Amino acid sequence: MARTANSRLMLVILAAVFAFLYVPISVLVALSFNDGGLPTAWTGFSVKWYGELFRNADVMSAAFNTLVVAVVSTIFATLFGTLLAIGVEIRRRKGRFLETIIFAPMIIPDIVLAIALLSFFSMLNVTMGLHTVILSHVVFNLAFVCSVVRARLKTFDWSIVEASADLGASTPITMIRIVIPVMMPAIIAGALLAFTLSVDEFIIAFFTAGAGRASITLPMQIFAMIRFGVTPEINALATIVMAVSVIALALSQRLNRGGLPGQ
Repeated sequence: MARTANSRLMLVILAAVFAFLYVPISVLVALSFNDGGLPTAWTGFSVKWYGELFRNADVMSAAFNTLVVAVVSTIFATLFGTLLAIGVEIRRRKGRFLETIIFAPMIIPDIVLAIALLSFFSMLNVTMGLHTVILSHVVFNLAFVCSVVRARLKTFDWSIVEASADLGASTPITMIRIVIPVMMPAIIAGALLAFTLSVDEFIIAFFTAGAGRASITLPMQIFAMIRFGVTPEINALATIVMAVSVIALALSQRLNRGGLPGQ
């Protein structure tokens, strides 16, 4: 009897936690289809606010900037993060000091990293723009990609690398034909995670974007729009950003748990 009561209590607590987390998001998504202009009063179903977004030049410009930043930073973060993961895993017996330094961006608050990057660019007299946002996102995403790839490397059978060398294969051939294919699910998962983080990231982009609309990203555009009040158009924009992030994150988790889809 006591066990049954405890189980019901745990279910109630679990339901309350999930409600606290997801009811506000569900309300936001529902109100993005609200026909009226009031953000909290339901007047009927409509998708007109999504159409308004595509006719908004500022939103489209911010979306293009976000896509550029996310794609370019993901490519470089995935490349360098994968190489970093291999190097750290090979030298893991040398101590954990290197790991502590590498994973620092994952631990320290975003605001601290943003101020540090701003100070760094200012010290070098670098003109702020979309290029500094991309560089900042590469720095931010490196540790996450490295962490995902290293999780795969911990179960990697290094004897196949030795066997490849014994059969006369060079190091580049071994990397291209053996190591990379085995690690590919983790590499793609790390890339999707980096893309998700880059699309969502606001604080670092806000500090390193500089002046002008040429480097405004979608989170920054949402922040600029919300200062005048929450509208169904903002709800629709937030829903699209959330949907992209959830899809990319779900694919990342799927690949990180197993192999490529269909395997």
